[in-house]
Amino acid sequence: MSAAMSDSGPIYLDYNATAPAKPEVVEAVADALALAGNPSSVHGFGRDVRKRIEDAREEIAALLGCAPPELVFTAGGTEANNTALRGAGRRALIVSAVEHPAVLRTAEACADELVVLPVDGDGLLDMAALDAALAAHGPDALVSVMLANNETGVIQPVAEIAARARAAGALVHCDAVQAPGRIRVSFAGLGIDMMSVAAHKFAGPKGIGALVVRAGLEIAPLVTGGGQERGLRGGTENAAGIVGFGRAAALAHDDLARAGEIAAMRDRLEARLRETEPAVVVFSEGAARLPNTSCVTMPGVQSETQVMGLDLAGVAVSAGSACSSGRVEASHVLRALGASDAVGGCAIRVSTGWATTGDEIERFLGAWRALYAGLTNRWKAGVSAAAG
Repeated sequence: MSAAMSDSGPIYLDYNATAPAKPEVVEAVADALALAGNPSSVHGFGRDVRKRIEDAREEIAALLGCAPPELVFTAGGTEANNTALRGAGRRALIVSAVEHPAVLRTAEACADELVVLPVDGDGLLDMAALDAALAAHGPDALVSVMLANNETGVIQPVAEIAARARAAGALVHCDAVQAPGRIRVSFAGLGIDMMSVAAHKFAGPKGIGALVVRAGLEIAPLVTGGGQERGLRGGTENAAGIVGFGRAAALAHDDLARAGEIAAMRDRLEARLRETEPAVVVFSEGAARLPNTSCVTMPGVQSETQVMGLDLAGVAVSAGSACSSGRVEASHVLRALGASDAVGGCAIRVSTGWATTGDEIERFLGAWRALYAGLTNRWKAGVSAAAG
């Protein structure tokens, strides 16, 4: 039994960084690793691997609401984002201020003109600013807006954004990495041109993702080679990863059925923290959020101190994005919401998932209270000693 499933072992509450792989996924990957053929080979061994890949493509497409041929496999969400932004061939890139670094840094590196759109205090895109950017750049632009934020869980109105962009002649890309298995996703329903996903966010393998590319849209490949994936991503396909991706997609429907239960755990966690300390800030609570995500403060205690203290207590949470080489830095997302560094620097992200139990939430709350009380008492003792 994994630590995430244990009733007494460490507690894993960092699903937005990566979700623990489900046992069925591990089994599927192991089985696929034993296959001998190259999926581009025409003999029986190769055809067997190719069939496994195409079966997985259908499972993933069903979860994402796209046609299977629209799905291009990549090495993960970052590569998918890079392919979309670099391959679209648009001079201007319009992105939100709360995008993942895989979008923001790529846009900074490749855009001739970059427009970063502000968000409101809950993290929702400023539509007036979007309209102004579209009026200025129109058919020369690619708009890239995430479906759900990795730090706060805020869900953007992507369908409305896409409608405005289409009316101006712009293309639309959506980083949807955090969404599948947590909320229902429909590529067709969103009306977008490209969408990035990653398997490990919903209990699949790490190192495999996909870019959904609307049928008929021509983009330049990021990785050229032997013509795999309709010429949009060269190189021998990661068959084991893709098979695991497909299995995770098939199982993700079960997670969607638990969304109400997961949201109730989130709401209970936030309410109990406020009972302990009314000054706790819950970021973006006024907006629609992923059911599994809480971004909350421990007043006066730095994020890094909380992450380390909770880790010592056997609870894994994070501070901001998990893509900073282990560093805890001020969150550009919380700054964009208007939070001061003093407040944002005391925030942690608690993200739950398929193996999270109510007992684990209670144990987290106990560890949080103990850490806060210990640090507060230490601070009071220091003040008293200084005064004496």
